[in-house]
Amino acid sequence: MKLAMIFPGQGSQYVGMGKDLYENFGYVRELFDQSNDILGFDLKKMCFEGPEEALKMTSHTQPAILTMSTACWMVLRERGITPAAVAGHSLGEYSALVAAGAISFADALRLVHKRGMFMQESAPAGGMAAILGLAPDLVRQACTEASESGTVEVANYNCPGQIVIAGEKGALEKAMELCRGLGAKRALPLQVSGPFHSSLMTEAGKKLAAELDKINFSQPSCPLVANVTADEAQTTLGIKELLVKQISSSVRWEESVQKLTSIGVNVYIEVGPGKVLCGLGKKIIKDAQFFNIEDASGLENILANLKEVI
Repeated sequence: MKLAMIFPGQGSQYVGMGKDLYENFGYVRELFDQSNDILGFDLKKMCFEGPEEALKMTSHTQPAILTMSTACWMVLRERGITPAAVAGHSLGEYSALVAAGAISFADALRLVHKRGMFMQESAPAGGMAAILGLAPDLVRQACTEASESGTVEVANYNCPGQIVIAGEKGALEKAMELCRGLGAKRALPLQVSGPFHSSLMTEAGKKLAAELDKINFSQPSCPLVANVTADEAQTTLGIKELLVKQISSSVRWEESVQKLTSIGVNVYIEVGPGKVLCGLGKKIIKDAQFFNIEDASGLENILANLKEVI
């Protein structure tokens, strides 16, 4: 049995996340207090009490999810549960890097806070939409045809039957219309503040590159499958380059899970808020086991069901 930890991205946050762990584990209390000190605002209160609108701001959401996911990982680590491989969806890749020992939590926290600010500042008018029940080549075809109206591209290959596109408002709406015409079951606009994971975010990537240059990365302690390539990140320099590309490139999540499966992974733990990645994973790999941890009961479920790998 081979276990991978997978880490969720933006959109998985909710008011109240982390409170149960904070009340049950002293080292989680220290982690949230450290986050407050580094960021200079009360992230802990925002996570536990809201308001939701403040938590949903990209510059707040990203450090909040990183802190929550790191807290969950620490709970697993303290029980002797370590991953044979890691991956993270978009923002979650930073949590995966922390879990693999490639970057310190403090450095990751500062990076994702700035990443969130850069994404907010650089986001042009536009958005994202989920396309359900349409083959990838037809989604790409729709984006190509709609590009006469502006930029629109595939942002996420999430799982079979679920692709996310991103772009400028007019082109995005045109692509959604074309996808419906090509047979998509649904084309749904997403509640996001910009066209993330598209070439429209290139400027944010340039700003992020300057911040990444200031950080020392270590070689990951286990295979880390990167969003951009859906393959193992091989060098510390390569990791930095991939993190820059990631902000304006498609998240190849379906292929990333398939890559983890190809190296022998058959148990997945979603580490952080929500169960989004468990849901996607079950559609990608039918015969694997999926668990999540976001509170003490999630830990108990994992301990009860994975005794043979602990």
